[in-house]
Amino acid sequence: MKKYTGTVLSALANFYWVLLDDRSTYLLCTRRSRLKKSGQSVLVGDFVVLQEVDFQCWRGAISQILERRSIIDRPPIANVDQILLIFALADPFLDPWQLSRFLIKTESVGIKVHLCLNKSDLISIKESEQWQERLKNWGYQPILISLNQSLGLDKLLTALKDKITVMTGPSGVGKSSLINTLIPKATQTVAHVSGKLHRGRHTTRHVELFTIPNGGMVADTPGFNQANLEFSPIELAYLFPEIRAQLGNCQFNNCLHRDEPNCSVRGNWERYAHYLKFLEEVNSQQKIETTETAFKIKMGAEGTKLYQPKLEFKKYRQNSRRQKNQDLQKLYKQKEDSTD
Repeated sequence: MKKYTGTVLSALANFYWVLLDDRSTYLLCTRRSRLKKSGQSVLVGDFVVLQEVDFQCWRGAISQILERRSIIDRPPIANVDQILLIFALADPFLDPWQLSRFLIKTESVGIKVHLCLNKSDLISIKESEQWQERLKNWGYQPILISLNQSLGLDKLLTALKDKITVMTGPSGVGKSSLINTLIPKATQTVAHVSGKLHRGRHTTRHVELFTIPNGGMVADTPGFNQANLEFSPIELAYLFPEIRAQLGNCQFNNCLHRDEPNCSVRGNWERYAHYLKFLEEVNSQQKIETTETAFKIKMGAEGTKLYQPKLEFKKYRQNSRRQKNQDLQKLYKQKEDSTD
């Protein structure tokens, strides 16, 4: 039986759309029962082997998942080459604190990060140049685009060429609009930015890979207005390119770059204030997790949390009659040996 290989583009329940390596044939596939029994889950982005292919009905069965070169947990996508973090320069306005927060969250995935700034037509050339210089000091070379004016798309397509790219960023910055521009057949739902909150509405409901003409693939992910900081204080420093460039000069291995004497990282660089704020948040989060581990939580008046110590009870198991007899024999033997 002839086998075929392809890439999983989307998953819904127990069905998977797979694009064969010829990049022109799409098949609706199921997963072989032995994969299910072995606990192997099929992810979007997986390179798979297909059997029982029926080109008349455009069906097939996934019999094998090839080795993954990378994986992202949330949302679950395999074989990702890079992450494209998208923000808008205006409407909604670009908040440096929010951008910094998303950057370190994206850096924590451990995959190459590209920064893309949309709606460049809504600000002046001078403001654009200021943002580029500012972000260069942060350690990034942003790609400025305008979907309305079709500006900067050639440079972006070059960065996406022959790569599997995950697009992420807050709601309302134009992720779905960008996919619709690059792949008109995608028809992603687009929502307008709220006039009151200056935030976008979440429109993407599930993860799906789309093929682009230059051979790459992109995935739109659900948008968020905040990025959770879920890493240790020591790990936080490695998520700032500015700090990574100076870590070799720091004399402390476990330095938090806050109060330590003669720390080379501390200094007059813009995002140092961001780092200290995020460090405080991460430390607070760790204290809460430690408290919730050692204490049980009861809800008090007006929804307040009351922490009560967890009482640990040791379970004692009574020895069996056989064990008691064996212990008794040992005592007799020890007594005999002592008398001898």
